[in-house]
Amino acid sequence: MTLALFGATGRTGRRVLDRALAAGYHVRALVRDPAGLGVSSDHLTVITGDVQDPATVAATVAGTDAVLSLFGQVKGSPPTLQTDGTRVIVDAMRTAGVRRIVTLSGGGLRDDAHDRPKAADRIIRFLLRTLSGQVLADAEGHLEVLRSSHTDWTVVRGPRLTEKPGVGGYRVGWVGVNASTQISRDDLADFILTQVDDRRFLHAMPFVSA
Repeated sequence: MTLALFGATGRTGRRVLDRALAAGYHVRALVRDPAGLGVSSDHLTVITGDVQDPATVAATVAGTDAVLSLFGQVKGSPPTLQTDGTRVIVDAMRTAGVRRIVTLSGGGLRDDAHDRPKAADRIIRFLLRTLSGQVLADAEGHLEVLRSSHTDWTVVRGPRLTEKPGVGGYRVGWVGVNASTQISRDDLADFILTQVDDRRFLHAMPFVSA
């Protein structure tokens, strides 16, 4: 199976890349700076480009079976990077006949059908809206793109991400339901990779925590 990976140089994306290669997947990764990737493999094809560029996104998605979209805003990013990039990816998937896409977001992205936020969760969401409103609005925009698309999407949500070594396990629930306030990037990466084949969360936004 071949995966298209966006966000491979990020702290979570790199962990997913390492796990995908170790598991025997072929990976096509779009990166702006290949030197920042720091890994090579016979199973890895690196495409230099930008997630907002239809040509390089199409080249990344072509010939793949599923898409892992783990990019997000960093300092200096356009305010609608995730929304616009997701739209370009979805368009490329339609052309290539690829349906499965897994994306990454945070717990500030609401799922009113399943979340049962406690007082602490409401405070965190208020702070996110106040201090990082642009990022949250972009996450909401990318969700709307997915909901209006033809794709078999899953949005993986996580709480505060830590650099601690993974423990090899995690909880999968919803905000306020079978959830904690943090998870290691290692364990989150493990879960993300399971979603390539797992269809339990089709058109859903599971919240993964320690």
